[in-house]
Amino acid sequence: MGAGRRAPATEWVVGWVVAALVVVAIVVAVVVVAGRFTSDSAGNAARKPYASTETVTVDDRSVTVHLPPSYVDGTPLPLVMLLHGYTASGSLQERYFRITPEADRRGFVYAYPDGTLDRTDKRFWNATDTCCDLYGTGVDDARYLHDVIDALKRRYSIDARRVYLIGHSNGAFMSFRMACDHADTITAIATLAGSTWNDISRCRPSDPVSVLAIHGTADRTILYGGGTLSQHTYPSATRTATDWASLDGCAGPGADQAALDVIADLPGAETAVREVASGCRGGSAVYTWTIDSGVHIPNLGAAFTPSVLDFLLARAKA
Repeated sequence: MGAGRRAPATEWVVGWVVAALVVVAIVVAVVVVAGRFTSDSAGNAARKPYASTETVTVDDRSVTVHLPPSYVDGTPLPLVMLLHGYTASGSLQERYFRITPEADRRGFVYAYPDGTLDRTDKRFWNATDTCCDLYGTGVDDARYLHDVIDALKRRYSIDARRVYLIGHSNGAFMSFRMACDHADTITAIATLAGSTWNDISRCRPSDPVSVLAIHGTADRTILYGGGTLSQHTYPSATRTATDWASLDGCAGPGADQAALDVIADLPGAETAVREVASGCRGGSAVYTWTIDSGVHIPNLGAAFTPSVLDFLLARAKA
């Protein structure tokens, strides 16, 4: 049986009920000017080392930022950003992945922004032609998230060589989009149940980006073997990974690794791990985790998030 158990997740995000979030933290007033935010307190005085969670605003959208107990201004820490799925929110996605305890334990700055509300009041990211700007708003989320990262770098002590994205579903598509458009900023991404451009010529990363692509073989929302959504095609999980190995200039052979037990309600070591190719530019890496019988929103075991973070935090830009 899978390692650890979490509350069962439904197959799609709609209908989740969120308990009220009580935050014991210092409240920071925020002033937003042209996509940037500043504290109303005097100057940028060094913070005392403590865990705190702040809600800030960038371009009229909220971003929750969690600082670990080890955070002190002037000592750069990695940044991990979580991108939610269609219809969800940053806080819902955090309840699913539970990254905050890992941020405190490992010492990284953690942020989870919210996408745009569409005309049916569902949040989305405009990632690719497939997903998920269903009503054609044309919002430039790649620019927006780049602005968020820049704003966080100005506000906090962030190690620019270690900026990571984790995305689920629509957030996974958006993570791939950010790796395509802002490879100079993004060090590595980990995606669950998402894909990249079907026409990979639309992805032109300036730098190599490490990729961990996770997908369940029984996903009926974003099919493991590829499919069509919004009348546009998305590639299979395998082709998504091999396309990225090509983009990263990986010249060597791949290899299977030891399987993982990271899904709570599936028996044994259900997740096959493969290094897609080796010899990638800039020390980058492309891996797949294939969850045998995994669905779109798998019941994550206790080892899932720590294992994802192990992959990400081991990467740094040259």
